Amino acid sequence: MPISDIEIARQSHPHRIADLARDRLGIADEHLVPYGHHKAKLALPFIDTLAARREGKLVLVTAISPTPAGEGKTTTSIGLADALNLIGKKAMVALREPSLGPVFGMKGGATGGGLAQVVPMDDINLHFTGDFNAIGLANNLLAAVLDNHIHHGNALGIDVRRITWRRVVDMNDRALRNITVGLGGPANGFPRQDGFDIVVASEVMAILCLATSLQDLKARLGRIVVAETLARQPVRASDLKVHGAMAVLLKDALAPNLVQTLEHTPALLHGGPFANIAHGCNSVIATRTALHLADYVVTEAGFGADLGAEKFIDIKCRASGLRPSAAVLVATVRAVKFHGGVERADLGREDLPALERGLANVERHLSNMREVFGLPCAVALNHFSGDTEAEHALLRDRIGRLGVAVLTARHWAEGGQGAVDLAHEVVRLCDHASTLRFAYEDGAPLWDKMRAVATRIYGAADISASAAVRAQVDKLQAAGYGRFPVCVAKTQYSFSTDAALRGAPSGHIVDVREVRLAAGAEFVVMICGDIMTMPGLPKLPAAERIDLDEQGLIVGLS
Repeated sequence: MPISDIEIARQSHPHRIADLARDRLGIADEHLVPYGHHKAKLALPFIDTLAARREGKLVLVTAISPTPAGEGKTTTSIGLADALNLIGKKAMVALREPSLGPVFGMKGGATGGGLAQVVPMDDINLHFTGDFNAIGLANNLLAAVLDNHIHHGNALGIDVRRITWRRVVDMNDRALRNITVGLGGPANGFPRQDGFDIVVASEVMAILCLATSLQDLKARLGRIVVAETLARQPVRASDLKVHGAMAVLLKDALAPNLVQTLEHTPALLHGGPFANIAHGCNSVIATRTALHLADYVVTEAGFGADLGAEKFIDIKCRASGLRPSAAVLVATVRAVKFHGGVERADLGREDLPALERGLANVERHLSNMREVFGLPCAVALNHFSGDTEAEHALLRDRIGRLGVAVLTARHWAEGGQGAVDLAHEVVRLCDHASTLRFAYEDGAPLWDKMRAVATRIYGAADISASAAVRAQVDKLQAAGYGRFPVCVAKTQYSFSTDAALRGAPSGHIVDVREVRLAAGAEFVVMICGDIMTMPGLPKLPAAERIDLDEQGLIVGLS
């Protein structure tokens, strides 16, 4: 019987985090805030001292459009970082933290797998250092103060019909998408419609991941727009005088978390916005800190390159000045066959024609990364035991014709040693100068920015919206928010807004269903198709197999 990821992690022998920080990164004990023996936060005053150091090279790991077969982007990021250290480079990995929603839902944890994991995996997947709890509390404090202000006289003249701020919880719960609050009489406030998002969709999460300091964090929190007055003027968190208290709740959460891989590569895990409903990247502070501490930093952006990589570049890089030197596109034989029309139950059988058809998805993503964004790219073919040599040879040949190297990576089974060829190719790519480009210009109107993403990245013919949504976009443009980038919320499974359209569909229309302003995070969310900012649990959630054994050890966590 195969050994599970949690059993592999439990058999590992991680270094004490203080020893790892000192020996691998030169960080003294006084600059750590330990959370037990194997995880710690880096003190913010120490991070401030790193600004004068030169930065290493940043490698972005992204993937083809996700499938039920899995691609292994996080696993590849970890294996690549381990491999870079094996070939003599000083490398770190910078990743997002897992949300409890997918841990107990369908996707599982986010600590890698096999011999390419970050540890302690059970701690990381379950609460970790409490960052998500702090984000949820800060978000909901703002919601509570808003309703309390209205209850006690509403001095700001808030229009209760135009409250846009929602509560959050770090769990998939479709029953909370639309609710009514304030029932039960005058003592409980004014009844109104409300709803919950998952924590990773909160603007507070985005702000934490884009803030550069405590001062920047507080200022961004103050700019959050929560409602409009009866005179149609914006109401901000600073108007409610609550942004300072929110910053207090987030003070410790702003510091990045230091852990390690199974091979003792230092890893910074911090923040966790989803790429299908938010901007999909770990924090700017963590990425920049890693770049000051290592010569190569491997980071990943959520879901496929059309979502995660696009937002990493158009939002995170634009705001922070970060510039990746190279990108890695993760694919699997199984996933490419799925995009070629093979159903999940049949993915274990060799099917070269389906592989040929599914290549359109790989080619679209590669074209976006190279031609639109200007990044040199390699393809990491994440190896599965059922793959055949003929399948790997076909992918190497077809993708190789595009001038892109395809490296078979066996890091899941072999750890860093299985990704050494990939590491050498990444170093080669990083040695060549590249010029990062964006999908649209800063000065373009919001509607044109959305159209650029849809047509240039998704292969769409155009975008559409109802008259009400289009009027809202025009209003944001007129109010001065047109300078913000757009953050598209859509299905991760397709270039279109229809999750069933595999491969590389083109000529479709992307319909913008809803628009949300994130004034503190400084982007405008365009919600497309039927994507939800509060996911639901699947018919058989992962929570049903997670348990404690007789010794009190966690089982079923993956």
